[in-house]
Amino acid sequence: MLTSLALMTMDHRQNHLDSIRAGLSLVVYPLQYLVDLPSAAGHWASENLAARATLQDENQQLRARQLLQEVRLQKLYALEAENTRLRELLNSASKVGEQVLIGELLAVDQDPFRRRVLLNKGRDAGVFEGQPLLDAYGVLGQVVEVTPFTSNALLITDPSHAIPVQVNRNGLRAIALGTGEADRLEIPHIPNNADIQVGDLLITSGLGRRFPPGYPVATVIEFEKDPSLPYARVVAEPAAHLERSREVLLVSLQATAEGRP
Repeated sequence: MLTSLALMTMDHRQNHLDSIRAGLSLVVYPLQYLVDLPSAAGHWASENLAARATLQDENQQLRARQLLQEVRLQKLYALEAENTRLRELLNSASKVGEQVLIGELLAVDQDPFRRRVLLNKGRDAGVFEGQPLLDAYGVLGQVVEVTPFTSNALLITDPSHAIPVQVNRNGLRAIALGTGEADRLEIPHIPNNADIQVGDLLITSGLGRRFPPGYPVATVIEFEKDPSLPYARVVAEPAAHLERSREVLLVSLQATAEGRP
């Protein structure tokens, strides 16, 4: 007992056992590390799993927010495009001298041999058979059937449709016939020596008192002469956006109104 006390006193005063303790700590440290390893590994794994789960949850929330923002952005794009179309249509309406009514397409005839559309305006809104149909760029067609709340319109590209036109450059009169194709009209019975050129604008002539005069109908894109035939082949592209217009103008003429049923 006295020996131990003496050693402790000497160690306290002279630090004789420091080297021994340092050596023992080097031997014991690996054992302590091995003993603590399972606990430390479990703690590390638990923290990493929790962090991974948190990151996955945050990523899922961010993806959901991104998807929602993209959907809202697409809706804004659609609204912007609709506003642009409406502004163009209203600007066009302000240039029309006749009374107009704005309508919207509800459906398009899926028959590949017919070009017809269903409108959301009918007899109760003042729509009548034969009423001209325009968009912001030109003539679309005319109303052929009316119900109290809707109406059916025949587009100018329908094979059964014909519209009196004239060349804006020189006043040459002709008839534009529908071909059934969305982007083509035919101008029959044009002599080979007729003064008509590719790029000529065809406008409504007003003959027949169905369409108001002076509205764009189509632009000539083909003019082929065949000496063996009495007439040239003339093809025109409609000015109206037949496959893209959603909002339309229904035009009321005084002359047309007098012929209402």
